[in-house]
Amino acid sequence: MAAHFGRRLYKGAATTAVAAVAVAALSASEAPGVTVEDQGRPTTAGATPAPDQQPPAGDTATGNSHYYTALPPLNSPSPAPSTAVGVPVTDTPSEAGIPATVLAAYKKAEAELRTAKPGCNLPWQLLAAIGKVESGHAGGGRVTADGTTITPILGPALNGVGFAHISDTDHGAYDGDSTYDRAVGPMQFIPSTWKWAGRDGNGDGKKDPNNVYDAALATGHYLCRFGWDLSDARDLRSAILSYNASQDYLNTVLSWMEYYRRGTHSIPDGTGTVPSERPGAGGTPGTSGTTTPRPSSPSVPATDRPSTPSTPGGTGKPSTPGKPGGGTSTSPTPPPSSKPTPPPSRTDIVDHLQDVDTPKLTAMAGDAFTQQISARAETKTGKSVAKVRVRFVITGDTDAAFTGGEKVATVVTDDSGVAVAPALQAGEKTGAFTVRALVVGRTTPGLDYTATVTERAADALARTADTPLTCVPGGEFADQVEVKATYKGAVADKVAATATLIKSADDATENTKGPYFKDADGKPVRTLTDLRTDAKGLLKLPKLYADDTTGTFLLRVTTAGGATLTVELKVAPADASPSPSPSQSESQSPDTGTDPSTAPSPSATGSTTPS
Repeated sequence: MAAHFGRRLYKGAATTAVAAVAVAALSASEAPGVTVEDQGRPTTAGATPAPDQQPPAGDTATGNSHYYTALPPLNSPSPAPSTAVGVPVTDTPSEAGIPATVLAAYKKAEAELRTAKPGCNLPWQLLAAIGKVESGHAGGGRVTADGTTITPILGPALNGVGFAHISDTDHGAYDGDSTYDRAVGPMQFIPSTWKWAGRDGNGDGKKDPNNVYDAALATGHYLCRFGWDLSDARDLRSAILSYNASQDYLNTVLSWMEYYRRGTHSIPDGTGTVPSERPGAGGTPGTSGTTTPRPSSPSVPATDRPSTPSTPGGTGKPSTPGKPGGGTSTSPTPPPSSKPTPPPSRTDIVDHLQDVDTPKLTAMAGDAFTQQISARAETKTGKSVAKVRVRFVITGDTDAAFTGGEKVATVVTDDSGVAVAPALQAGEKTGAFTVRALVVGRTTPGLDYTATVTERAADALARTADTPLTCVPGGEFADQVEVKATYKGAVADKVAATATLIKSADDATENTKGPYFKDADGKPVRTLTDLRTDAKGLLKLPKLYADDTTGTFLLRVTTAGGATLTVELKVAPADASPSPSPSQSESQSPDTGTDPSTAPSPSATGSTTPS
């Protein structure tokens, strides 16, 4: 027991040194010229983000749930192990190996973000560091070929006992808990965050927090929101703290990121090394050990709290991560920055935001808004201010988003002080919502823009076939009515429509006789509602049937947007036929050699004229 305790102390002291080196390296990498344009971000190495960038517990990706506290070993993973047959690789730390599928997911996410958000400069090693501390790379790579964890990875119930208090938000759909939320999957997203941050990383049409491809891509987008540039040390720290608001967590992630930057290699799935510290009851299945919980409630007896490892140096005191929005931490306080005090931020002279001729914001459901929001940062005297960060935030009950699926976008004002928000994409929810523009790092009033999503519409309808629609009394029409909807010449998909058998062209009330549809019970109905065109703008109506009434009847189809089409239906006896036309009579003259006595009677011509 004494030997085991001593090993843990040695490891703690050694790995603390790695953390210090990693944090120092990240701090030293800050560009010396980044001062005026930082918009109120902290300039002291290791400082927490500005208040507007410090999320509360419920707003972090993980809900400040548990994480693995083990730090990387001192011996460098570089160079990567040889792949030659017979060459031993035991001199390479096992912690440097990342399961093949999990590593592929990290790198795929980095590649996609390089295209989607090139200004973010997301390194896959950051995703690997977060994946390491959140789940030990999906429990050592225990994933299927498509990247889905073999067993669900769930954090403890976020019931406020030792963790944040987050009541259920998904009815247990993701975490199986209908009372409290739990962090889910290899990157440990809480359900409320996954609802908007989730992505489909493996192209299977689903957004599954238990899939490492989906979770890694979602993590990348989450870290790249707010316009953060992760090559900037301060933005990097802000992004990591937004994922889990703890200074200890920040230091642990930075340590692993620097470790992986020095070298790593792929190992078979399921053979990865899981950190020795892990959650207690309710933690990740399939591993062992203890982990550092989030701040515990003072009223909870110590015996009921998750166990915690000793702090580096062997004091025996539990580690206390920083509290969201401030608080204390037992992590060593970083030394004051040796940099000279930067000049005042440009935001110090920004007094307000002014709208720049933004037009009325309207779009149909599913369409992109053709208008964009423009706001200018100005001083009190109306002078424009360049290089100021303006944050645009979508609020309200809407599924609209900016291009790329984000609800928040940060744009730097140009030389004329103008920031143009990314294009808005309407969702399926109709109604009004608000986009608020704010100056990052300032308490100036926000500028609100109202945007409206209208229902999908069509302005034209046409039948897809020109076959006459006929039927005998008491029978059924051979052809079903199919129409195509368009809007300004383009396909009008998912447009609501109604079909009604009407009395006449001038009387659109429902007819009480003639053709009819059947409901689920086989009873006649003459009005169909809740119809909707498909992805190609097509709408195929159910079969039509006829009662004993003969004559010509009308079917009217209408759509949202005012498109209308009236279709003619005829019900006539089977023997009804028209009189032969003059041309038909002439074609049966004696010159042709046709015997008049053998010529077909008018009733055999198929005419619908009653006899």
